[in-house]
Amino acid sequence: MENLKNRKVAIVHDYLNQYGGAERVLEAMHEMYPSAPIYTTIYLPENLPRKFRKMDIRPSFMQELPFLREHFKKYLLLYPFAIRSFDLSSYDVVLSSSSAFAKGANTGSAFHICYCYTPMRFAWRFDDYIKKEQFSPAIKKLLPLIIKFLKIWDLWSSSKVDNFIATSKNIRGRIQDIYNRDAEVIYPPVAPGNYYKGIPRNYTVGNFGASSNSGPGNYFLLVSRLVPYKRIDIVVKAFNSLGLPLRIIGEGPHRQCLESMANSNVKFLGRVSDEVLVENYSACQAVISPGEEDFGLVPVEAMASGKPVIAYAGGGVLETVTDGISGIFFHEQTPEAVFDAVARFGRIHHVFNSDAIRERALVFDREVFKEKLNGLICEKYEEYLAREKRGMSVMGALKFASFL
Repeated sequence: MENLKNRKVAIVHDYLNQYGGAERVLEAMHEMYPSAPIYTTIYLPENLPRKFRKMDIRPSFMQELPFLREHFKKYLLLYPFAIRSFDLSSYDVVLSSSSAFAKGANTGSAFHICYCYTPMRFAWRFDDYIKKEQFSPAIKKLLPLIIKFLKIWDLWSSSKVDNFIATSKNIRGRIQDIYNRDAEVIYPPVAPGNYYKGIPRNYTVGNFGASSNSGPGNYFLLVSRLVPYKRIDIVVKAFNSLGLPLRIIGEGPHRQCLESMANSNVKFLGRVSDEVLVENYSACQAVISPGEEDFGLVPVEAMASGKPVIAYAGGGVLETVTDGISGIFFHEQTPEAVFDAVARFGRIHHVFNSDAIRERALVFDREVFKEKLNGLICEKYEEYLAREKRGMSVMGALKFASFL
C-alpha cells in the first residue's frame, strides 16, 4: 500500500473561528499527518484550544478583513474565493475537511479526497437554517440570490473531488442525493478512555428530580455551540417547566438570548477545559441532544462516559444511540417533547447499564478512526495513481499512432 510518509500532504479546513466536532476531527487528522500544513479561510486562535497554535495553519486573505470575529458571517460571498486562492498543485495528496468551502480548494493535479461532514447546510437546508437566524430585512431579500450562487458553486466544487468520505450513512445519503456521488463511511473519532472515570456498573440517580445544582449526579447536561439551529431553546423551555438542574457547556452568538429565557435552575458554564468537560460528563444524570446532527460527537462522548443520551430522533444519532439501551429518543423538536422524554427517563433510569453504554462508544475510538482514514486514503490514492498511469499510456499510444 502507498506510504503517505513519502508524499506531500496538505489539509484544508473550512474555517477556524470556533471549536466544535469538525475541529476535533481536524485534530485527529493533524495527528495522522503532523507535517501537513492546514489551509483555511480564517483563523481566530483565541477561540480555539492552545494546541492549535502549534500547528502550521495558513489562513487566506480574509484574515486581514476588519471586524472578522464579530462579522465573519457577513463575508459569506468571499469564502469561495478565499478557498480558491490557495494553490495546492504542488502537493501529492490534499485532504479536505469540509461542510462548506474546503472541498473547493484549487488542488491542480493533486489527489483530492474530501472528509465531508455534510453538503453545505445553509445552501441545501436553507429553510431549516434560516428559521432561527437573525438577519436584517435587506439581507433577507438578498439571501435567495446568494443561496442560488452558493448552490451552483457547491455543485461545481464537488466535481473537483476525487473521492468522498462521509461521516455517517445519513450524510452518505445526502452526498448521493445532492452531488450524485458515492462515498465511503468513516465515523468521526472519540477517545473513549478520555471520558471514562470509573462509573459504577449500574449507576443510579436516586436523587432524580432534585432541584439543587449542588452535588454530583443532580443535573442534566447539554454540550453544544450556542447557535440557533442546535435548538437549545426547546431544552431551556422544557427545563424551565421541569424545574430540574440543567448545565449548558458551550459558547456562541445565541447565548445571550438563551440566558434571557432561562430560569435559575439552568446554568451556563461557557467554554470549559477538556478536564472540566469530562468531569461534567461523568457526574451528570444524562446528556440532552436536541438538534438534528449530521453525526453528533456529543452523544458519543456521553456514551464514552457511560451516560445515556436524551436525543431528538433525527440525523446521525440514529446510528449511534439505541433507544432504551444507551438513551431515549423524542420525535418532535418542541419543549413538550423534551419534557416528556426527561419524564420518561425518570421512570426508567435504573435500566441503563454504564458498561453497555460505554461498549457502544468503543466503535468510534480515535485510533480506529485514524487507522481507517489513513488506510482508505492510501487505497484511493493508489487507485488514483493507477488511473493516471493508464491515462498516460493511452495518451502515449494515441500520440504514437498519430505520428505513424
